[in-house]
Amino acid sequence: MNSMAQADARWLRASWIGVLIALNAAMTATYTCIAPFAALSVAAAMTLPRRQALMTTAGVWLANQAVGFGLLSYPWVPNTFGWGAAIGVGAVAGTLAVQWLLRRLEGVRLYVQTVTAFSVAFAAYEAALYAAAVSVLGGTGAFAPGIIAQVLIVNVAALVGLWALNQLLTAAWSGYRRRAATSPARFA
Repeated sequence: MNSMAQADARWLRASWIGVLIALNAAMTATYTCIAPFAALSVAAAMTLPRRQALMTTAGVWLANQAVGFGLLSYPWVPNTFGWGAAIGVGAVAGTLAVQWLLRRLEGVRLYVQTVTAFSVAFAAYEAALYAAAVSVLGGTGAFAPGIIAQVLIVNVAALVGLWALNQLLTAAWSGYRRRAATSPARFA
């Protein structure tokens, strides 16, 4: 890959990371306690290299916590910090699970990879939160079927939206690069 193409790829990845973090911050402000971490884990793991996906997941979690404590006035008490940590662990677990799964599903159709990856990410995320609730934090009432269904719907909608946005951004960037490559140099 030539240096211009490498720079383009880095710029596009950095833009996508910024979009994921910014969208999560906006979704946290909108949905307060239902940030779509499973969908964001899948989006990061399926579109970014391993380390960048994990760093993006951490950035998404930090944005969530910043909005929660800074904008939504989450209480500064040990239980809230514990839930914040559990959410971070769940989000990273979801990303790691998707990365592990994708290595085993190479060559499988993309939609099968995506649906399977989402199922695994959602299960890993919810399992981490449930383990924290049962063992230390309490609050297992948040795992009632109706609440889990609501969280699932938000995550599915977010995943569909993230997929569409990724496709749109990729197509727009490709079109821009084609036009730039065929237009005469302005500064020669």
